[in-house]
Amino acid sequence: MKELSENTGFNISIKTLISIAVIIATLVGIWFSLQSDIEDAKKLPEPPPQDVTRMEYDMKDKNIRLSIEHTEKTVDEIKEDIKRLEEKIDRLR
Repeated sequence: MKELSENTGFNISIKTLISIAVIIATLVGIWFSLQSDIEDAKKLPEPPPQDVTRMEYDMKDKNIRLSIEHTEKTVDEIKEDIKRLEEKIDRLR
């Protein structure tokens, strides 16, 4: 194993140096772009508060309850269909 010292040297090709420079330039560009986007976002107005009114809550609650009732009716219909199919299968045996 070689030891590192002041006289230790290594070779880097021009192609490698250019690649490293391109990567650094890309990262710096991304950094400044993000900083600019952050500053732009700070200047935007804040969104209005999302307070839910009583009427809106009641409407959403009613909609959810209607959906549940509809689902219950559909499940009951499916159960009836299954019972009828079971009866038909029993008759066929």
